[in-house]
Amino acid sequence: MERREEIPVTEPQEREAPVEPEAASEEAPPRVIVVDEEGVERVPPEVLLEEEEEEARPRGKGRPLPTRPDTDRAILVGVELRNRPSLLSLQDSLDELERLAETAGLEVVGRVTQKLHHPNPKTYVGQGKLKEIRSLLKETKANVVIFDDELSPRHQRELEKFFGENVKVLDRTVLILDIFAQHAHTREGALQVELAQHEYRLPRLTRAWTHLARQAGGGGGRAGKGVGLRGPGEKQLEMDRRAIKRRIAQLKKELEEVRAHRARYRARRRKHRLPVVSLVGYTNAGKSTLLNRLAQADVYVADQLFATLDPTTRRVELPGGHVALFTDTVGFIQKLPTTLVAAFRATLEEIAESDLLLHVIDISHPNAAEQAVAVLETLKEIHADHIPMVYVFNKIDRLPNPEALLDALKDHDHAVAISALKGIGLERLLEVVSGQLFATYTPVEVLLPYSEGYLLSVFHEAGHIELIEHRRDGVYIKGRLPGRVLARFAPYRLDGQEGTVGAPGTLVA
Repeated sequence: MERREEIPVTEPQEREAPVEPEAASEEAPPRVIVVDEEGVERVPPEVLLEEEEEEARPRGKGRPLPTRPDTDRAILVGVELRNRPSLLSLQDSLDELERLAETAGLEVVGRVTQKLHHPNPKTYVGQGKLKEIRSLLKETKANVVIFDDELSPRHQRELEKFFGENVKVLDRTVLILDIFAQHAHTREGALQVELAQHEYRLPRLTRAWTHLARQAGGGGGRAGKGVGLRGPGEKQLEMDRRAIKRRIAQLKKELEEVRAHRARYRARRRKHRLPVVSLVGYTNAGKSTLLNRLAQADVYVADQLFATLDPTTRRVELPGGHVALFTDTVGFIQKLPTTLVAAFRATLEEIAESDLLLHVIDISHPNAAEQAVAVLETLKEIHADHIPMVYVFNKIDRLPNPEALLDALKDHDHAVAISALKGIGLERLLEVVSGQLFATYTPVEVLLPYSEGYLLSVFHEAGHIELIEHRRDGVYIKGRLPGRVLARFAPYRLDGQEGTVGAPGTLVA
């Protein structure tokens, strides 16, 4: 049996924590010591835990000890170029940049704006504005400067030289890349983000290593003899470039394997005649919430930009006993970095191979029309603008009069008003999707190459053929096709139609 007895223990003088003068006279509580059966004195584990917690508490009048590093404080810099039109106003664009910064874990403490005819070729903004930014950095104790546009390698280099090594200079692109890196939870996402980061950084490698001497050109070079061995060697910077290029080549090779894997999945879906519906839209428009509602899924949802990065596909039952696969994809944003679009080709191909697009729009956002245009521009960039589309106006529960929008769109075949969070309008949405995929037939004329025998089979099985001719350059077919397969025939249509639905300006204006 263990017997407990309280033995006052006096700590060594040098280990005592400093105390306030008024507390110096207080006696320390006795420490509990346990003597076990073998006569060894020890402190019980629960007492040790209490002492550790006490040690972690702040002493005196100081603030609590931080458990993580202080948040970086950032200054935002926006430039309005008079000769370059922008979807958003300067302040709206900076508001969006601030949300990006907060998502990345930064605290925004100030803004600086300037209107220019064209960027300064050396420092992007003028010298006077640079001095204003430096003063604001000192005043707010900020250590990060974020520009709302992508900086050229020269801009980056000159700005870092001006602000010094204690200030980080970032642009919109590297901020988005950082957020993507935080939210990439799958191997595919991680590979794509890493590729985009390397392609962005390759031309921006700074001269951090140029203080080192060049490597010797070999033993003969050091000795001053030997043909071809007396060169200055190679800078560390050049070695870094070669290493990054090798890594980029390796990442592209691995991503080609990912693309092939996804292509096999898409072929299997086509074999089983399962139509694919992709949810596209501006970031934070509510796509993941909508998928969770429709498919009782558990996709991660958060009120932040780019909360969902990796595509998620779920099975959804439609009216009439039909079934479709709904895919939640990465959100778009204005000024989307070209490096991201190129790196995320494997993921974005899921959109381009869809049978129907649901363009989810946050109708409560003051810039809903501009955001919709940005999405359509990105779809065009990834060659997905030919796919039939249904406009889904989400978050109507935030409108002062949502019933008016519901009534205005109740008979519209290509637009639906919903609230994914509240579950409003979802039945009507599924009816429209089912009608677009299975009930609506579009007249088409196509000329299919003989190498596309699969599409000929699809036309026979899913469509209605009015006329078919076997010509020298392919098979000519005139008939009608349902919306779920219309996109597959877009490259071969002769009637000048590519399957796009409606004009966005008339719907979101």
